[in-house]
Amino acid sequence: MSRFIILCFVLLFLELPAVSAQVSSDCSNAIPICNNTPVNGGTTGFGIDDFNGSATSGCLEQTLSGVVESNSAWYRFRTGASGQLGFNIGIDTLEDWDFALYKSNDCSNLGEPVRCNFFDNQDENEFIGVGEDPTGNADNVQYEAWLDVTPGEDYYLLINNFSNNNSGFSIQFSGHIFVTNPFDALDCSIINNLLGPPIAACENDTVILDGTTSGALSYSWFVDSGSGFTQIIGENGPTYEVSASANYRVEVVRPVENIISDVQVFFSTMPVVNGVTNDASCSGLAVYDLSQKDSEVLGTQSPSEFLVTYHSSMADAVGGANALPKQYETQSGSQTIYVRLTSIGNSRCFDASVQFQLINIETPNLDFPTEVFLCEADAGVSIGLENTNPNYIYQWSSGETSPSIVVSVEGEYKLTVTNSQSGLSCSDSRTVAVQTSRPPEITDIEIEDLHNNNTVTVLTDASAEYEYRLDDGAYQTGNKFYQVEPGMHTVTVNNPQGCGDVTEQIVVIGFPKFFTPNGDGSNEYWSITGADLLDSPVLTIYNRFGKLLAQLDPSSSQWDGSFNGKLLPESDYWFKLTYTATDGQTTTAKYINNHFSLKR
Repeated sequence: MSRFIILCFVLLFLELPAVSAQVSSDCSNAIPICNNTPVNGGTTGFGIDDFNGSATSGCLEQTLSGVVESNSAWYRFRTGASGQLGFNIGIDTLEDWDFALYKSNDCSNLGEPVRCNFFDNQDENEFIGVGEDPTGNADNVQYEAWLDVTPGEDYYLLINNFSNNNSGFSIQFSGHIFVTNPFDALDCSIINNLLGPPIAACENDTVILDGTTSGALSYSWFVDSGSGFTQIIGENGPTYEVSASANYRVEVVRPVENIISDVQVFFSTMPVVNGVTNDASCSGLAVYDLSQKDSEVLGTQSPSEFLVTYHSSMADAVGGANALPKQYETQSGSQTIYVRLTSIGNSRCFDASVQFQLINIETPNLDFPTEVFLCEADAGVSIGLENTNPNYIYQWSSGETSPSIVVSVEGEYKLTVTNSQSGLSCSDSRTVAVQTSRPPEITDIEIEDLHNNNTVTVLTDASAEYEYRLDDGAYQTGNKFYQVEPGMHTVTVNNPQGCGDVTEQIVVIGFPKFFTPNGDGSNEYWSITGADLLDSPVLTIYNRFGKLLAQLDPSSSQWDGSFNGKLLPESDYWFKLTYTATDGQTTTAKYINNHFSLKR
């Protein structure tokens, strides 16, 4: 759908009690319109029922009158060129108007409307019509799709007020057809009138009525300002220059037949755009409400008489094209917005001489960690932003002016970033807490032999929250490992703050806490399980004084509680387990609770 709209050729002006309205409530007397169009002060009644008792016509339904029409106005026009055609019907925001457009040249055979709208005006829209709302309101449900027309097509337009409360309306034809054919988009041959169609002009325009007729003997000019026609004394030429809104008449006296021709002339007030201030903010808002500028543009001028639109170029503002939506998606930086103030009564009366700057300065987005750890082994750590914006100013509390800095001392460091454009500065700050951290330290590993559920507990210096891993498994936050298989394992403790890890090899074995070598045949020997999973394991047993009492290996894996053939007394005894590690070195198993009891 094209976004190019030209507002032109005004139909109907609001609140014109002094000038008799050119309104027909019946299709058979529909008022022909073309380049300049008639004036209306409101609608009253519907005349005859043009739909012969039908309950509907397209989207239109019966109104409070009991028929499709309630307070109607009928117009007809003929296309003079090909292209995109639409129209905007300006209404009071508190009133309820409907319309239907019929492609026909016969009121007795209208058929179904090609465009129709019967929505109430609960959204209080300023316009209804075909094409696009000139205010930029893309959500207006009272608009129907554009028409694609070719020359010579005849249309009847019904505009209907649903209730008896109406103050009139205006029509503005629109569409690209008026760009390609500004003077003959609509065919004026349907108007058979010496003085031509009604004339919509702007104040201070020169309007010359031309009644020149071949064979004329004399001319007389008359004016009707609301109380009937009166002769204009002294005006007896074929032309007459008018400067006031009224109905005008010329009487042409000819030898055979005299001619009387009437025309309506209306001068719309020329709007003046008041000074509009530039607007700037640090909000970085995605959408800016342009309607907040309307009151500045209008000043003391009435919003019911003038339409405020905003455009991205002077050409669009002058042509009334591509009105920006009032909820405007802003652009970063400074943008020029061009203002157009248009008379609702006559869109050719406009002022597009003013523009303003819409400055949308983006506040810097500071997205970097606020907590950083400095490892003891490092000379320093980098903090701050990775990327540099050449339009920004960077200031650290430590005095540096770069996006990032390297610090070697713990503490708090604050970065302030400023974006300055068009005399406006937008800033944001972020503080980084730098803390010293170091690799973890394993203080002990507790191995519990629970036969079917060996448990390994890793104890550390607890200076930070560490993560733990057994062999090649995943890291976990807890320091306990359950159901650990017997044999050799690797325990790793990592500092997630990035300051290193520590690894220990452990051996998980099983052994009885006591044995009773008393000759009863039960629990006579002490031995360990799981040592066979190690490479070249050797188990040595000592008394509490450190005297070597026995040495066990895979070929001799049990101890009977004796030394050199003599039974030893009840007491606690200790053992040490050695094995060959993966590096080929003989290693003593650590973290084993290596004592047991002998009981007789």
